[in-house]
Amino acid sequence: MSFLSVSKVSKAFGGNTVVDAVDLDVERGTFFALLGPSGCGKTTLLRMIAGFETPDSGTISIDGEVMNAVPPHQRPTNMVFQSYAIFPHLNVFDNIAYGLRQLRLPREELRRRVETMLATVRLEGLGGRAADQLSGGQRQRVALARALVREPKVLLLDEPLGALDKRLREAMQIELRTIQRKVGITFLLVTHDQEEALSLSDRVAVMSGGRILQVASPRELYQRPNCREVASFIGEMNFFHASVKDIGEKGVTVNAGLLGNITLPRANAANGIKTGDTILLAIRPEQVRVASEGVTGEIITQTFLGERSHFHVKIAGRTAPVAVSGHPPPGSAVTLAFPPENLIGLPSSD
Repeated sequence: MSFLSVSKVSKAFGGNTVVDAVDLDVERGTFFALLGPSGCGKTTLLRMIAGFETPDSGTISIDGEVMNAVPPHQRPTNMVFQSYAIFPHLNVFDNIAYGLRQLRLPREELRRRVETMLATVRLEGLGGRAADQLSGGQRQRVALARALVREPKVLLLDEPLGALDKRLREAMQIELRTIQRKVGITFLLVTHDQEEALSLSDRVAVMSGGRILQVASPRELYQRPNCREVASFIGEMNFFHASVKDIGEKGVTVNAGLLGNITLPRANAANGIKTGDTILLAIRPEQVRVASEGVTGEIITQTFLGERSHFHVKIAGRTAPVAVSGHPPPGSAVTLAFPPENLIGLPSSD
């Protein structure tokens, strides 16, 4: 049995289904992310786990206990919001201690737990500082400490880094991961930022249209997406239409038009593909090779990124340019190769 279990959970507002029969299992002590574009249902799902919304159907369980009828304040969860929502009239210590005071702990025990949490989020010595004297990163850590100090079984994070600038957001990603490993609590993050989800999480669920499309490790999501929508959302991807000619034990032979006949490793083709099917071949920009033989084209855009460049190549007979990440040759003419071991065969969505 999973630690956090969502089973066939649905939710509609005004006849519009925003979460559609979602199944989700999260293991104890993991950093898990719900990733998807705005409006995909991820925040509504998070709010149902927290108890702020009630599922129309399905069950939500934490550590073997069904939560559907349990009010938010009695659930073994706590939430960190994008706005932080720390109390401006309280100092750092009192912000963190606010929830503990409801437990009527002895004074020394309360102080010990707050001081321990201050050390965990690297705010030692700042307990007396006023909330309005804190930087954005410090306010975010106060919000984390306040949520963690009551030792919830699951910490829910709703776009917690969205209000920070890029540099501070990247620094706080490292902080979040370090804190999660230190406290060992299950973290469930909602984000639309793919880099954030991939860098922070042990596992990621990609959502779209109220459904979960794929649940996998960050590496598997990037290298083995199960559909065009996941492949497009996680990084940049090149797609080519192809028809399946033969399926053998070790390889799938396809005709990919401009790319010719290619035999993919069997493991690179999605389950259920049959001879005669039209499929999509997908390949990442960094996996396309500049070569002496292959498909010729013209470089139409180029962006210098320090150790490498990102460029787009226009190929005759193809509408969309091919994205390539690497070192382009001098001039505008280039020949590209598409190694079969780097091509993924996906079901066609057209």
